[in-house]
Amino acid sequence: MTGSFANMDPLQVQKGYRDPKLVQQAAQKIKQLAKDRTFRFMHLCGTHEYTITHSGIRDFLPKNVELLAGPGCPVCICPPEDVASAIAIASEPNALLTTFGDMMRVPAGDLGSLNSARSHGAKIQVVYSMMDAIIAAKEHPNKEVVHFAIGFETTTPPTAAELLGDPPKNFSVLVSHRLIPPAEVFLLEQGEVGIDGFLCPGHVSVITGVQAYLQISKQYKVPQVIAGFEPLDVLLGTIMLLRQVVEGRGEVENEYTRAVTFEGNVHAREMIDQVFEQVDARWRGIGLIPESGLALRENYMMFDARNRFEIEVEPQKFEMPPGCKCGEVLRGVMRPEECPLFASKCTPDNPIGPCMVSMEGTCNVVYGAQPLP
Repeated sequence: MTGSFANMDPLQVQKGYRDPKLVQQAAQKIKQLAKDRTFRFMHLCGTHEYTITHSGIRDFLPKNVELLAGPGCPVCICPPEDVASAIAIASEPNALLTTFGDMMRVPAGDLGSLNSARSHGAKIQVVYSMMDAIIAAKEHPNKEVVHFAIGFETTTPPTAAELLGDPPKNFSVLVSHRLIPPAEVFLLEQGEVGIDGFLCPGHVSVITGVQAYLQISKQYKVPQVIAGFEPLDVLLGTIMLLRQVVEGRGEVENEYTRAVTFEGNVHAREMIDQVFEQVDARWRGIGLIPESGLALRENYMMFDARNRFEIEVEPQKFEMPPGCKCGEVLRGVMRPEECPLFASKCTPDNPIGPCMVSMEGTCNVVYGAQPLP
């Protein structure tokens, strides 16, 4: 399939990966492979959940093949103490915080959100890229401009690139980047959900390459397939996972060969390694995951906003609002529809939990596919 589209126009490629006949053939193959045993495959990507949900993929898979949504939304897993640190910095008299728009409504317990902090005078500017944050620092030379740097491996290279590019002296970053492979290891070791394999995220894997997942499959004998974002990508990835399980293999395979290579984006990874080091980090709704976060190396500590502002925020007892089941949703234990707040008290217009805030959040994705009342 991938080879047959290699030299075609991108729009034709997209059409091919949505071909109803090919999708039906793939679904039939899944039924043949699955037979009678139960398979639970987890993805860690908000875009995968969007494709699965909005394309109705779960509706025509056999009931014994489950596609679980894991912690694939960086906004959702951003710990409340990081949001609290951002609020504290934005409230400083001479500071300006820049952040991406979907962070504005993420709750941080009694402190509210960045939105509520801005309504009380905190200085916060929504930007679309790290470059916009650098521009803000140049436009406000008399202010300390801090960028709230969140995201997985996909958004980490721009942070590293700007810090390597001699940013303004009044610029710093509040780092809340997270890494996907350590989260896979954590979920496997916790064993809360019997995971038969991972559908690995395409965007992240463009940066990390296939090589990032090899040690996991070697150590845990778990199948992993990197997949693209079209309906047929997801179904082909599921077929590849099923074959591995049926054949007793636990390997890393790449369905998304049109975008992902074995080594990934070497230059991007080199920049990340030059600026950051891996550290233990908390994920909201999940807990402390070893070596799953990034911190600035000593040579770049002058750009660390926590040090510059002497911010020390203890891990928050608050994780989720009362009644919110975002933690269970993030760990694949529960579907959004099972949360008592879903689509009643908790909606995109009034998000109670973080999984409803971002367009990458599982609750937000599922809500958007609900039939109109």
